Amino acid sequence: MDEFIPQKRRERLCSEFDILRQEGMTVTQYAMRFTRLSRYTTLLVSTEREWVHRFVEGLTYNLRFRMAREIEIETTFHQVVEIARRLERINRQEREDMEAKEPRGFRGFSGSYSGAKGRHGRGYFSRPVQSVLQVSRSALASLGF
Repeated sequence: MDEFIPQKRRERLCSEFDILRQEGMTVTQYAMRFTRLSRYTTLLVSTEREWVHRFVEGLTYNLRFRMAREIEIETTFHQVVEIARRLERINRQEREDMEAKEPRGFRGFSGSYSGAKGRHGRGYFSRPVQSVLQVSRSALASLGF
């Protein structure tokens, strides 16, 4: 059936595959779209290892970061998809747990919900560098340094 697809449409599908990223899709949705579009790009992903590499590179940063080793080891495409789905579920559960632990009515300065939740970076409470240095100095002083 693929041989009946006009060349222009095939080129468009190939371009769509080339820029495909997970953005806004679940891992399952991304995997289905990736698989469908990859049929038209046999030159770009001719081996399973290339499939795995290309799939992982298109995932969101968080998932891509957590799956970096899957590119290096002999992992099948289906295994990579399943690992990404599990990580997505874990991320969602962690987010729900954090939201459940947050006190009701907690708001940022503007009075609206703050995605940072009073934390900095990856969920750690932020503390000014000066206060960290003071704590470190007092800890060293109490040890006799």
